[in-house]
Amino acid sequence: MHRDTSPTILITGGAGFIGSHLATELLQHGYGVRILDNLTPRVHGPERRRPAHLDRRAKVLVGDIRDPHRVKEALDGVDAVIHLAAVVGERSSMYQIEKYMSVNTAGTAVLLEALLDHPVERLIVASSSVVYGEGLYCSYNGTVYPKIRRSPGEVARGDWEPRSPDGEVIYPLPTPETKEASPLSVYAVSKYDQEEMCRLIGESYGIPTTILRLFSVYGPHQGYASPYSGMLTEYASRLLQGLPVRLFEDGYQQRDFVSVYDAVRAFRLALESPRAAGMTFNIGSGRPHTFRTVADLLAAITGRQHLSPAVMGIGRIGDIRHCIADISRAREVLGYEPGVTLDAGLLGLVAWVEAEIAERRKVPAPLKIPASSRLHV
Repeated sequence: MHRDTSPTILITGGAGFIGSHLATELLQHGYGVRILDNLTPRVHGPERRRPAHLDRRAKVLVGDIRDPHRVKEALDGVDAVIHLAAVVGERSSMYQIEKYMSVNTAGTAVLLEALLDHPVERLIVASSSVVYGEGLYCSYNGTVYPKIRRSPGEVARGDWEPRSPDGEVIYPLPTPETKEASPLSVYAVSKYDQEEMCRLIGESYGIPTTILRLFSVYGPHQGYASPYSGMLTEYASRLLQGLPVRLFEDGYQQRDFVSVYDAVRAFRLALESPRAAGMTFNIGSGRPHTFRTVADLLAAITGRQHLSPAVMGIGRIGDIRHCIADISRAREVLGYEPGVTLDAGLLGLVAWVEAEIAERRKVPAPLKIPASSRLHV
């Protein structure tokens, strides 16, 4: 998106973890930013204050994505929309079904109806890797898709690894955008709903629409309960307080952890790429890491190598075993290339968590991170 005057971008949910970083990214590149966010107390506290880290140049309109009047007001005069507003979390979605479908699915419907009267040059939608369910796998006979869901019996026995429909052991591969969706939670269903509605309305009404499927995004200002690997924030917090990391299953689940700084750059690239219209992209690092690996790295960074992880040996409803991003399409079309290594990203995360703990305790001097802990991955 290139114009003589600075385009104004509406970010729904822009006061949240990813949205606040995205606002900074866009403002630094000359865009005007307007935010529609309900400043939910769960994230922003009972007083629903604007986050202190949110760039002051971003204009915030407080409102719910399900409020048609507020959405129309937010759209007035904007050139493009980046839709981040959503309730997030796979496990809580399995018992807060109405809430997730109301905010994520119905809220997106309200936005799309409003866009019919306020057309924009581009709609970018934040989706998630959770729509895939399990990622792509291979066997001795080629690529395969595992059974949709591991059975309770398998989980109870600690038989964590997925198998092919005939019971064969299989191995994870990078997952391309062409893999069929297989959502395993209400949250995943709602994200796929968002994708399909935005794709359909975009094609029907001439709104250039791009879908970004985010993998495990992490970084500063991330809440502990975030599904985008908020557990990394929890890991760092526990280690800094002298507590061991808790690993579900056996800790060898593989994920694609991507820095929030890389993720928000991908949004900007999608906004600026004419070829991105009508396409879906994986946004990750393209590299797999197990939770054990991340726990060990965080232990080294914090100087807590003596704290062995507590392996829980239990699974959680809606969890998958492995999913890694194939980012070749984003590389080719968007020019996207991850720039933050895992060790550098975790160092930044630890520094932020450490400052947060110090602020809560009113400790004037934060813990020094040993130079020897600056690992390379």
